[in-house]
Amino acid sequence: MAQQASLAGLAFNWVRRARYAARQGSRVVWFAAHGEVAQAISRRVVREARRERGEAEASSRSASPPRKTAARPDLKRLFSQIAALFARDLANIEAGHYPVPEGEFGPPRSFLDLSRSFLADVPKVARRRVSKDHQEVFDATRETGAGLPRYYRQNFHFQTDGWLSRDSARIYDFQVEVLFKGATAAMRRQGLVHLSKLLRGTDQRHVAYADIACGTGGLLAPALAAFPRLRGVGVDLSEPYLAHAREALPTGRRGRAAFLNAAAENLPFADESLDAVSCVYLFHELPPKVRALVAGELGRVLKPGGRLIFVDSLQSGDLPENDGLLELFPDLFHEPYYRSYLVEDLDALFSVGGLRRRELATAFLSRVALYEKA
Repeated sequence: MAQQASLAGLAFNWVRRARYAARQGSRVVWFAAHGEVAQAISRRVVREARRERGEAEASSRSASPPRKTAARPDLKRLFSQIAALFARDLANIEAGHYPVPEGEFGPPRSFLDLSRSFLADVPKVARRRVSKDHQEVFDATRETGAGLPRYYRQNFHFQTDGWLSRDSARIYDFQVEVLFKGATAAMRRQGLVHLSKLLRGTDQRHVAYADIACGTGGLLAPALAAFPRLRGVGVDLSEPYLAHAREALPTGRRGRAAFLNAAAENLPFADESLDAVSCVYLFHELPPKVRALVAGELGRVLKPGGRLIFVDSLQSGDLPENDGLLELFPDLFHEPYYRSYLVEDLDALFSVGGLRRRELATAFLSRVALYEKA
Protein backbone atom coordinates (compact mmCIF):
# COMPACT_ATOMS: atom_id res chain seq x y z
CA MET A 1 0.00 0.00 0.00
CA ALA A 2 2.80 2.39 0.91
CA GLN A 3 4.51 1.70 -2.41
CA GLN A 4 1.26 2.30 -4.30
CA ALA A 5 0.73 5.59 -2.45
CA SER A 6 4.28 6.61 -3.29
CA LEU A 7 3.81 5.82 -6.96
CA ALA A 8 0.49 7.67 -7.01
CA GLY A 9 2.13 10.71 -5.43
CA LEU A 10 4.96 10.57 -7.97
CA ALA A 11 2.50 10.37 -10.84
CA PHE A 12 0.55 13.33 -9.44
CA ASN A 13 3.72 15.39 -9.22
CA TRP A 14 4.65 14.59 -12.82
CA VAL A 15 1.17 15.53 -14.03
CA ARG A 16 1.29 18.79 -12.09
CA ARG A 17 4.74 19.59 -13.42
CA ALA A 18 3.68 18.80 -16.98
CA ARG A 19 0.65 21.04 -16.66
CA TYR A 20 2.74 23.82 -15.15
CA ALA A 21 5.35 23.54 -17.92
CA ALA A 22 2.69 23.54 -20.63
CA ARG A 23 0.94 26.57 -19.15
CA GLN A 24 4.08 28.63 -18.62
CA GLY A 25 5.48 27.63 -22.00
CA SER A 26 2.32 28.70 -23.79
CA ARG A 27 2.35 31.90 -21.73
CA VAL A 28 5.86 32.76 -22.90
CA VAL A 29 4.97 32.03 -26.53
CA TRP A 30 1.81 34.17 -26.29
CA PHE A 31 3.46 37.22 -24.77
CA ALA A 32 6.66 36.93 -26.80
CA ALA A 33 4.54 36.85 -29.97
CA HIS A 34 2.75 40.00 -28.83
CA GLY A 35 6.15 41.57 -28.30
CA GLU A 36 7.17 40.78 -31.87
CA VAL A 37 3.91 42.23 -33.23
CA ALA A 38 4.30 45.33 -31.04
CA GLN A 39 7.85 45.86 -32.32
CA ALA A 40 6.65 45.58 -35.93
CA ILE A 41 3.93 48.16 -35.27
CA SER A 42 6.42 50.45 -33.54
CA ARG A 43 8.87 50.23 -36.44
CA ARG A 44 6.08 51.21 -38.83
CA VAL A 45 5.22 54.22 -36.66
CA VAL A 46 8.88 55.27 -36.60
CA ARG A 47 9.12 55.03 -40.39
CA GLU A 48 5.97 57.11 -40.79
CA ALA A 49 7.26 59.71 -38.35
CA ARG A 50 10.55 59.97 -40.19
CA ARG A 51 8.80 60.43 -43.53
CA GLU A 52 6.75 63.22 -42.02
CA ARG A 53 9.85 64.96 -40.65
CA GLY A 54 11.85 64.51 -43.84
CA GLU A 55 14.68 62.26 -44.88
CA ALA A 56 17.33 64.75 -43.79
CA GLU A 57 16.33 64.50 -40.15
CA ALA A 58 16.04 60.73 -40.40
CA SER A 59 19.53 60.52 -41.90
CA SER A 60 21.03 62.71 -39.20
CA ARG A 61 19.44 60.53 -36.51
CA SER A 62 20.69 57.31 -38.06
CA ALA A 63 24.18 58.81 -38.28
CA SER A 64 24.33 59.60 -34.55
CA PRO A 65 26.53 57.18 -32.59
CA PRO A 66 24.64 54.65 -30.45
CA ARG A 67 24.95 54.76 -26.66
CA LYS A 68 27.69 52.46 -25.47
CA THR A 69 26.37 49.75 -23.19
CA ALA A 70 27.64 46.65 -21.46
CA ALA A 71 27.17 43.33 -23.20
CA ARG A 72 23.60 42.07 -23.34
CA PRO A 73 22.41 38.45 -23.22
CA ASP A 74 21.04 37.06 -26.46
CA LEU A 75 17.52 35.64 -26.72
CA LYS A 76 18.69 32.11 -26.00
CA ARG A 77 20.25 33.21 -22.74
CA LEU A 78 17.19 35.29 -21.80
CA PHE A 79 14.88 32.33 -22.30
CA SER A 80 17.28 30.22 -20.24
CA GLN A 81 16.93 32.74 -17.40
CA ILE A 82 13.14 32.61 -17.72
CA ALA A 83 13.24 28.79 -17.58
CA ALA A 84 15.32 29.00 -14.39
CA LEU A 85 12.76 31.41 -12.91
CA PHE A 86 9.90 29.02 -13.70
CA ALA A 87 11.84 26.11 -12.19
CA ARG A 88 12.20 28.07 -8.98
CA ASP A 89 8.53 29.05 -9.12
CA LEU A 90 7.50 25.39 -9.40
CA ALA A 91 9.85 24.43 -6.56
CA ASN A 92 8.19 27.08 -4.37
CA ILE A 93 4.76 25.64 -5.23
CA GLU A 94 5.88 22.12 -4.37
CA ALA A 95 7.41 23.38 -1.11
CA GLY A 96 3.98 24.74 -0.17
CA HIS A 97 4.90 28.44 -0.20
CA TYR A 98 1.99 29.29 -2.51
CA PRO A 99 -0.49 27.43 -4.73
CA VAL A 100 -0.38 26.92 -8.48
CA PRO A 101 -1.07 30.40 -9.93
CA GLU A 102 -4.54 31.27 -11.09
CA GLY A 103 -5.29 32.75 -14.50
CA GLU A 104 -4.95 36.41 -13.62
CA PHE A 105 -6.41 37.63 -16.91
CA GLY A 106 -9.73 35.84 -16.59
CA PRO A 107 -11.52 33.62 -19.13
CA PRO A 108 -10.29 33.32 -22.77
CA ARG A 109 -12.71 35.97 -24.01
CA SER A 110 -11.30 38.54 -21.57
CA PHE A 111 -7.76 37.48 -22.47
CA LEU A 112 -8.42 38.10 -26.18
CA ASP A 113 -10.09 41.41 -25.42
CA LEU A 114 -7.00 42.52 -23.51
CA SER A 115 -4.87 41.44 -26.46
CA ARG A 116 -6.87 43.68 -28.80
CA SER A 117 -6.74 46.61 -26.37
CA PHE A 118 -2.98 46.20 -25.94
CA LEU A 119 -2.30 46.13 -29.68
CA ALA A 120 -4.59 49.13 -30.27
CA ASP A 121 -2.53 51.11 -27.75
CA VAL A 122 0.89 50.20 -29.17
CA PRO A 123 0.89 52.91 -31.92
CA LYS A 124 0.06 55.57 -29.31
CA VAL A 125 2.96 54.47 -27.15
CA ALA A 126 5.28 54.34 -30.18
CA ARG A 127 4.35 57.87 -31.26
CA ARG A 128 5.15 59.18 -27.78
CA ARG A 129 8.48 57.37 -27.85
CA VAL A 130 9.37 58.91 -31.22
CA SER A 131 8.35 62.41 -30.15
CA LYS A 132 9.77 62.01 -26.61
CA ASP A 133 6.37 63.13 -25.32
CA HIS A 134 5.99 61.92 -21.76
CA GLN A 135 4.18 64.91 -20.26
CA GLU A 136 0.63 64.37 -21.52
CA VAL A 137 -0.50 63.46 -18.02
CA PHE A 138 1.05 66.59 -16.54
CA ASP A 139 -0.60 68.80 -19.14
CA ALA A 140 -3.96 67.08 -18.63
CA THR A 141 -3.82 67.40 -14.84
CA ARG A 142 -2.76 71.04 -14.49
CA GLU A 143 -6.17 71.85 -13.04
CA THR A 144 -7.08 68.50 -11.47
CA GLY A 145 -3.78 67.12 -10.23
CA ALA A 146 -3.86 68.64 -6.74
CA GLY A 147 -2.53 66.15 -4.23
CA LEU A 148 -0.52 64.19 -6.79
CA PRO A 149 3.27 64.70 -6.70
CA ARG A 150 4.83 66.25 -9.77
CA TYR A 151 7.11 63.27 -10.35
CA TYR A 152 4.04 61.02 -10.56
CA ARG A 153 2.15 63.05 -13.15
CA GLN A 154 3.87 61.83 -16.30
CA ASN A 155 3.62 59.01 -18.83
CA PHE A 156 5.95 56.39 -17.40
CA HIS A 157 6.79 53.84 -20.11
CA PHE A 158 5.17 56.34 -22.53
CA GLN A 159 1.92 54.59 -21.62
CA THR A 160 -1.42 56.18 -22.33
CA ASP A 161 -2.81 58.14 -19.34
CA GLY A 162 0.15 57.25 -17.15
CA TRP A 163 -1.23 55.70 -13.96
CA LEU A 164 -4.40 57.77 -13.98
CA SER A 165 -7.17 55.98 -15.86
CA ARG A 166 -9.11 52.73 -15.70
CA ASP A 167 -8.08 51.96 -19.29
CA SER A 168 -4.44 52.18 -18.24
CA ALA A 169 -5.08 49.97 -15.20
CA ARG A 170 -6.94 47.43 -17.30
CA ILE A 171 -4.07 46.72 -19.72
CA TYR A 172 -1.10 47.46 -17.46
CA ASP A 173 -0.41 43.88 -16.37
CA PHE A 174 -0.75 42.66 -19.96
CA GLN A 175 1.76 45.32 -21.05
CA VAL A 176 4.40 44.31 -18.53
CA GLU A 177 3.93 40.63 -19.30
CA VAL A 178 4.64 41.42 -22.96
CA LEU A 179 7.70 43.41 -21.90
CA PHE A 180 9.07 40.52 -19.82
CA LYS A 181 7.87 37.70 -22.10
CA GLY A 182 5.32 36.32 -19.66
CA ALA A 183 7.65 36.19 -16.64
CA THR A 184 6.40 39.18 -14.61
CA ALA A 185 3.91 37.37 -12.37
CA ALA A 186 6.48 34.68 -11.57
CA MET A 187 9.04 37.33 -10.61
CA ARG A 188 6.51 38.97 -8.28
CA ARG A 189 5.59 35.64 -6.69
CA GLN A 190 9.13 35.21 -5.39
CA GLY A 191 8.18 37.74 -2.73
CA LEU A 192 5.49 35.36 -1.43
CA VAL A 193 8.19 32.96 -0.22
CA HIS A 194 9.24 35.44 2.47
CA LEU A 195 5.62 36.06 3.44
CA SER A 196 5.05 32.30 3.63
CA LYS A 197 7.99 31.83 5.99
CA LEU A 198 6.76 34.67 8.19
CA LEU A 199 3.27 33.20 8.44
CA ARG A 200 4.27 29.62 9.24
CA GLY A 201 3.15 28.71 12.71
CA THR A 202 1.38 32.06 13.06
CA ASP A 203 -2.31 32.88 13.17
CA GLN A 204 -2.64 34.74 9.86
CA ARG A 205 -5.62 36.70 11.17
CA HIS A 206 -3.36 38.54 13.61
CA VAL A 207 -0.69 39.58 11.09
CA ALA A 208 -0.84 43.22 10.00
CA TYR A 209 0.26 43.32 6.35
CA ALA A 210 0.28 46.06 3.72
CA ASP A 211 1.38 46.13 0.08
CA ILE A 212 2.81 49.56 -0.71
CA ALA A 213 2.29 50.90 -4.25
CA CYS A 214 0.06 47.89 -4.86
CA GLY A 215 -1.05 49.06 -8.32
CA THR A 216 -3.49 46.57 -9.80
CA GLY A 217 -2.86 44.13 -6.93
CA GLY A 218 0.00 42.21 -8.54
CA LEU A 219 1.30 40.88 -5.21
CA LEU A 220 -1.62 41.56 -2.86
CA ALA A 221 -4.02 39.41 -4.90
CA PRO A 222 -1.82 36.28 -4.98
CA ALA A 223 -0.97 36.81 -1.30
CA LEU A 224 -4.65 36.69 -0.36
CA ALA A 225 -5.08 33.62 -2.57
CA ALA A 226 -2.12 31.84 -0.98
CA PHE A 227 -2.92 32.62 2.64
CA PRO A 228 -6.66 32.22 3.18
CA ARG A 229 -6.86 33.91 6.60
CA LEU A 230 -4.53 36.80 5.87
CA ARG A 231 -5.88 40.33 5.65
CA GLY A 232 -4.04 42.89 3.57
CA VAL A 233 -4.09 46.60 2.85
CA GLY A 234 -3.20 47.87 -0.60
CA VAL A 235 -1.83 51.41 -0.75
CA ASP A 236 -1.43 53.35 -3.98
CA LEU A 237 -1.54 56.90 -5.34
CA SER A 238 -3.75 55.95 -8.27
CA GLU A 239 -7.45 55.73 -7.51
CA PRO A 240 -8.18 54.05 -10.89
CA TYR A 241 -5.59 51.36 -10.19
CA LEU A 242 -6.98 50.80 -6.69
CA ALA A 243 -10.48 50.45 -8.12
CA HIS A 244 -9.21 47.89 -10.63
CA ALA A 245 -7.36 45.95 -7.91
CA ARG A 246 -10.49 45.82 -5.77
CA GLU A 247 -12.76 44.67 -8.58
CA ALA A 248 -10.27 42.08 -9.85
CA LEU A 249 -10.35 40.22 -6.54
CA PRO A 250 -12.73 37.25 -6.36
CA THR A 251 -15.80 38.17 -4.29
CA GLY A 252 -14.84 35.81 -1.48
CA ARG A 253 -11.52 37.60 -0.91
CA ARG A 254 -12.67 41.21 -1.01
CA GLY A 255 -13.65 41.13 2.66
CA ARG A 256 -10.01 40.48 3.58
CA ALA A 257 -8.68 43.43 1.59
CA ALA A 258 -8.72 47.16 2.20
CA PHE A 259 -7.45 49.81 -0.21
CA LEU A 260 -6.09 53.22 0.72
CA ASN A 261 -5.29 56.09 -1.63
CA ALA A 262 -2.03 57.52 -0.27
CA ALA A 263 1.57 58.30 -1.15
CA ALA A 264 4.32 55.91 -0.10
CA GLU A 265 6.27 58.86 1.31
CA ASN A 266 3.42 59.61 3.72
CA LEU A 267 1.92 56.26 4.73
CA PRO A 268 -1.41 56.26 6.59
CA PHE A 269 -0.23 53.90 9.36
CA ALA A 270 0.81 54.48 12.94
CA ASP A 271 4.40 54.02 14.05
CA GLU A 272 5.40 50.37 14.50
CA SER A 273 1.94 49.08 13.55
CA LEU A 274 2.69 46.55 10.78
CA ASP A 275 4.22 43.08 10.91
CA ALA A 276 5.01 42.94 7.20
CA VAL A 277 5.06 45.25 4.22
CA SER A 278 5.79 44.45 0.60
CA CYS A 279 6.97 46.87 -2.03
CA VAL A 280 7.09 45.73 -5.65
CA TYR A 281 8.58 47.68 -8.59
CA LEU A 282 8.24 51.07 -6.90
CA PHE A 283 11.73 52.31 -6.07
CA HIS A 284 13.06 52.49 -9.63
CA GLU A 285 10.26 54.98 -10.43
CA LEU A 286 11.01 57.35 -7.55
CA PRO A 287 13.31 60.38 -7.57
CA PRO A 288 16.29 59.85 -5.24
CA LYS A 289 15.02 62.24 -2.56
CA VAL A 290 11.60 60.59 -2.54
CA ARG A 291 13.24 57.17 -2.44
CA ALA A 292 14.87 58.12 0.85
CA LEU A 293 11.56 59.37 2.27
CA VAL A 294 9.77 56.14 1.33
CA ALA A 295 12.53 54.01 2.84
CA GLY A 296 12.17 55.97 6.08
CA GLU A 297 8.40 55.50 6.07
CA LEU A 298 8.71 51.75 5.59
CA GLY A 299 11.01 51.61 8.59
CA ARG A 300 8.67 53.81 10.65
CA VAL A 301 5.53 51.71 10.18
CA LEU A 302 7.13 48.31 10.80
CA LYS A 303 7.17 46.80 14.27
CA PRO A 304 10.50 45.66 15.73
CA GLY A 305 11.15 42.33 14.04
CA GLY A 306 8.80 43.28 11.20
CA ARG A 307 9.71 42.35 7.63
CA LEU A 308 10.00 44.32 4.40
CA ILE A 309 9.62 42.19 1.28
CA PHE A 310 11.30 44.13 -1.52
CA VAL A 311 10.97 43.20 -5.19
CA ASP A 312 12.26 45.53 -7.87
CA SER A 313 14.48 45.73 -10.91
CA LEU A 314 17.98 44.33 -10.79
CA GLN A 315 20.66 46.85 -9.99
CA SER A 316 23.99 47.18 -11.76
CA GLY A 317 26.18 44.22 -10.86
CA ASP A 318 23.39 42.04 -9.43
CA LEU A 319 23.57 39.83 -12.51
CA PRO A 320 26.41 41.28 -14.63
CA GLU A 321 25.37 39.53 -17.84
CA ASN A 322 22.16 41.63 -17.77
CA ASP A 323 23.79 45.00 -17.09
CA GLY A 324 23.52 45.99 -20.74
CA LEU A 325 19.76 45.44 -20.67
CA LEU A 326 19.47 47.62 -17.58
CA GLU A 327 21.38 50.42 -19.30
CA LEU A 328 19.18 50.15 -22.39
CA PHE A 329 15.86 50.17 -20.53
CA PRO A 330 15.51 53.92 -19.83
CA ASP A 331 16.40 54.67 -23.46
CA LEU A 332 13.47 52.62 -24.71
CA PHE A 333 10.97 53.63 -22.02
CA HIS A 334 10.36 56.80 -20.13
CA GLU A 335 12.01 55.94 -16.81
CA PRO A 336 13.54 59.22 -15.63
CA TYR A 337 14.83 57.95 -12.27
CA TYR A 338 15.99 54.51 -13.33
CA ARG A 339 19.68 55.22 -13.82
CA SER A 340 20.02 56.63 -10.31
CA TYR A 341 18.22 53.55 -8.97
CA LEU A 342 20.74 51.25 -10.66
CA VAL A 343 23.52 52.54 -8.40
CA GLU A 344 21.48 53.38 -5.29
CA ASP A 345 22.85 51.85 -2.08
CA LEU A 346 19.57 50.34 -0.94
CA ASP A 347 21.01 48.77 2.19
CA ALA A 348 22.26 52.16 3.37
CA LEU A 349 18.94 53.75 2.42
CA PHE A 350 16.91 51.29 4.50
CA SER A 351 19.36 51.24 7.40
CA VAL A 352 18.37 54.80 8.30
CA GLY A 353 14.92 53.44 9.21
CA GLY A 354 16.41 50.57 11.21
CA LEU A 355 16.07 47.94 8.47
CA ARG A 356 18.78 45.38 7.84
CA ARG A 357 18.93 43.09 4.83
CA ARG A 358 18.67 39.40 5.71
CA GLU A 359 18.38 37.82 2.26
CA LEU A 360 18.95 38.73 -1.38
CA ALA A 361 18.34 36.77 -4.57
CA THR A 362 17.92 37.50 -8.26
CA ALA A 363 14.93 36.31 -10.27
CA PHE A 364 15.35 36.91 -14.00
CA LEU A 365 15.35 40.73 -14.21
CA SER A 366 14.32 41.33 -10.60
CA ARG A 367 16.06 41.44 -7.24
CA VAL A 368 14.19 39.97 -4.29
CA ALA A 369 15.33 41.08 -0.85
CA LEU A 370 14.16 40.63 2.73
CA TYR A 371 14.78 43.35 5.30
CA GLU A 372 14.06 43.13 9.02
CA LYS A 373 13.38 45.93 11.49
CA ALA A 374 15.87 45.90 14.36
